[in-house]
Amino acid sequence: MAKASGKQQVYTLVVELGRKAGDGLPDGSTGAALMCYASGVDEAEAVRETVATLKQADLAPLDVTGYGTEAEREAQGHEIEPEERDLMQRALDENSVIVAQMTPFYGDEDQP
Repeated sequence: MAKASGKQQVYTLVVELGRKAGDGLPDGSTGAALMCYASGVDEAEAVRETVATLKQADLAPLDVTGYGTEAEREAQGHEIEPEERDLMQRALDENSVIVAQMTPFYGDEDQP
């Protein structure tokens, strides 16, 4: 996890969701994974803000996996598409959480 520098950065997070009445997830799904870009002075703040935002949207976050900042991801060899960089910049500019992708889970097919 990156140390707090006092400066906002954008973190890539994957949030696993459970089901909750009125959550808007597809019928028959057992939950979902969300790819999010969230701003924060450190990853812990980005995670807290993301979870709080999703709860306000009547979603049920279960687990969050952090993939670091843009620079950290590049250092790990991740390829980052221009559209992804645009969303990261938007999260930074708006000091917000951007949900970039939602993948619903269905039954046992998603289990290891």
